[in-house]
Amino acid sequence: MRIVSTTCSNTEIVCALGCADMLVGVDQHSDYPVDVVASLPRVGPDLTIDPKAVADLKPDLVLASYTVPGHETVVESLIAEGLRVVAPEPVSLSDVYEDVRLIAELLGVPERGRRLAESMQQTIDGEATPNPDGPRVLVEWWPKPVIVPGRDSWVTQLLEKAGGVNPLGHEAVKSRPITDDEAVALRPDAVVISWCGVPFDKYRPDVVTRRPAWADLPALANGQVHCVPEAFMGRPGPRLVDGFRALQSVVRSASR
Repeated sequence: MRIVSTTCSNTEIVCALGCADMLVGVDQHSDYPVDVVASLPRVGPDLTIDPKAVADLKPDLVLASYTVPGHETVVESLIAEGLRVVAPEPVSLSDVYEDVRLIAELLGVPERGRRLAESMQQTIDGEATPNPDGPRVLVEWWPKPVIVPGRDSWVTQLLEKAGGVNPLGHEAVKSRPITDDEAVALRPDAVVISWCGVPFDKYRPDVVTRRPAWADLPALANGQVHCVPEAFMGRPGPRLVDGFRALQSVVRSASR
């Protein structure tokens, strides 16, 4: 089977299922596993995928995702090329596990999908220490404007299982921008930089600590500004386990 993946999360799921040999092309941002993606043809950045470049690879299946804002236009262009496209839109952790199983079914390895999903769930649930009174952790997807996850994000569940609380976790949104006044009202005990599309070595905590309106927030007053790769938090795939463990460390640090 010939597979083209247009998002990092799907690339990583395919490889975690032991089906890397099926990949014939990936998006520009897919960077893991390095030894797999290094030699694969690239079909463009996630929001400007070249549908003709995808079609030229003659895939049996294109794996896209509606979790990337704006990706619906890409999906439409791929379908217009007559390609078979599957685009999950997970919101919760259970959705992520289900998508792992779905992709495994599509690739003809359903048992591997069941085992991978169970392994992820058992690891996270087995180490979970939920605490409704835990530290309030603000995850920052983007710095200007500051964009943070809401209730309809697997990150909120990861935080809860790690013993923390998403201060915007009561809002029925996937994510949204917040103002400085809202940040002050939310009063996070910790801030996690997890900027989408930015290389981890380019993360700059000083962008957060130098915001005048944020100076008196508990997170800044106590030196609780942390960096976690977006690859561990923003990609609905196997490495969410790494994101969960990173959040556990943040919660422990903020609880001291």
